[in-house]
Amino acid sequence: MSILTLEPATYRTTEEILSVVRGFRDRTLPRAEWTHAAHLTVALWHLLQFDRAEAVLRVRRGIKRYNAAHGILTTPTGGYHETLTLFWLRHVRLFLEDGRNEARSLVALANELIATSDKNLPLAHYTRERLFSPEARALWVEPDLLPFE
Repeated sequence: MSILTLEPATYRTTEEILSVVRGFRDRTLPRAEWTHAAHLTVALWHLLQFDRAEAVLRVRRGIKRYNAAHGILTTPTGGYHETLTLFWLRHVRLFLEDGRNEARSLVALANELIATSDKNLPLAHYTRERLFSPEARALWVEPDLLPFE
């Protein structure tokens, strides 16, 4: 039997979000707090602050630096994952392009994004074998189940 657990929408203030982003950027965010929600929050903030190409560059570089600072090695089976990083950045961008950011606070956007972004979503688009292949960790690979719309 599987129990679905959702991360609560924990943000009450913009400062809480900025604290997560600062902790990511300066690599002081505790590893236990580098959750799915934190990943989404960092992606959201970067996509709101920078154009798509710059956001991708900064998030990619930031995750690699964060991982290195916390002793997380990039190997064929662990560490930084290019396909997942680009998948979630695209997911967040599509979330924003859906008109959700019109006159909404950063807190409201982050909480809705977290509440509606099941961490297993990539497996609707990729087989487990393809998604967790060494190739997908190192480079972007196209979905093999369901293409992006």
